[in-house]
Formats: sequence, C-alpha cells, structure tokens
Amino acid sequence: MSDEAATVMVDGIAVTRIAMLSDNYAWLLRETASGMVAMIDPAEVAPAQAVIDQAGGRLDFVLLTHHHDDHIAGAAALVAQYGAKLVGNAADAARLPALDVAMQPGDVMGFGDTEIRMMESSGHTIGHVAYVIGRRIAAVGDTLFSLGCGRMFEGNPAQFYASLGRIAALPADTLLLCGHEYTKGNVGFALSVEPENAALRARAAEVEALRARGAATLPVRLSDELATNPFLRARSADEFGRLRAAKDRF
Repeated sequence: MSDEAATVMVDGIAVTRIAMLSDNYAWLLRETASGMVAMIDPAEVAPAQAVIDQAGGRLDFVLLTHHHDDHIAGAAALVAQYGAKLVGNAADAARLPALDVAMQPGDVMGFGDTEIRMMESSGHTIGHVAYVIGRRIAAVGDTLFSLGCGRMFEGNPAQFYASLGRIAALPADTLLLCGHEYTKGNVGFALSVEPENAALRARAAEVEALRARGAATLPVRLSDELATNPFLRARSADEFGRLRAAKDRF
C-alpha cells in the first residue's frame, strides 16, 4: 500500500486519505471556509498526528462509525491531544470511547459552512452509522467497500440491505470514504456474479493497475459502485443475503 496521503476537494471540503494498520483508512476532512477539521475512524495515533500537524494542528471532531478496534483505537488519544470532541452513535455508546457528542441517525451537526448528518447503516455491526458530509461526501466505514461490503457480524440481511439502500439513494456523484483497501480482493467475487458487466471489467482493470503501482483505489464515486458492486445491485434482501453468504465462502 502506498503510504502517501492523497487529498481531493469536494464542495469546499478537503478530504485526505490516511493509511493505517495493514489495510485501514482513516479520513481527514477540512472545511476550508472555517478551517474546521474532523477525522473519521482513526485506528492509529501516529499517522493521524502527522497529517493533522501538516494541516495546521487543528482537530475539532473525531467521528466513529462503529465499535471495532481497528476503527477506534486511536480516537481517545487524539481527542486528548487536540481537544477534539468525540462523536458517535448514542445507541452504541457503551461500546465506544466516552462520547462528547452522542448523536442518533438523522441528527445533524454543524461543520463550518456545511453540515454532517448521521445515517443508520447497521449490518456489519448493530449500531454502525455512516456520516453524510455536505451534499457529496459519505463516510461509510465498513458497511460498503468498493466492489464489496462488510461481513455481516451482527446484523441480518434485511437490516444490511436497508442500509445499502440508504447509501444507494444518495446523489450519484457522492464520494464514498470506505474503511479498508479491500477492492482488489473483491474483484474476483464481483466478476463471478456479473462476468459480462462491462463497467465492472473496466473497474477490475483499473484496480489491478492501481494496486500494481501501490496506489489506493479509494475514495470512489457512488455512481461507479452502483454500476459495478454486486451488493448494491442486489434487488432484494434475500438476494443480498445469498450474495453475502456466497462471498463468505468464496
């Protein structure tokens, strides 16, 4: 994996990808009008510190999508160091570090000149949430990966399918911030489901080229996932459940 932090601009928000552990990503968001800064799912402290300090040493919020250690392990230390507020799902507070801002799905918080909305995304875990930042950014944690989705550890197919439906209903040009670099590993199963999907075959070739040179495959546009991701393309909860079970055995 490339250890370079890549930044893209979306509607006045600078989005920086930060590689952590073996295949995790945390995401730094800076709202340029106000200078406010938020970080999504920091698994480690040192890589986060390096990017925060390079960006000016400010951190206002740490946002957590779910309770797994590879998404929260660095959160408490970063909150203490930078005086940030820790944000998470009130319903899952018992499994998260102590929250300063306990939100519920549908709640909105200010982020400079824009807003961050918490969205229910249970399935990988119960209480998993996504964050919709402004109009065209969504931090989806482990609910959705490029060409795949998270394992169904705690939820059921109906819950998970409903969560994917909420993501699919976002604007097609939404930039998806996923929690792991799993895309290359997801290619084979996706192609086994839709071998004649031309968009998927093109994405598979792109992913192979990116990973061959150590480049990341994320973030990704929702429109690309709608055209290629078998889990987003499932037409019912039952079909999703069959796909998820097949992927577990693949």
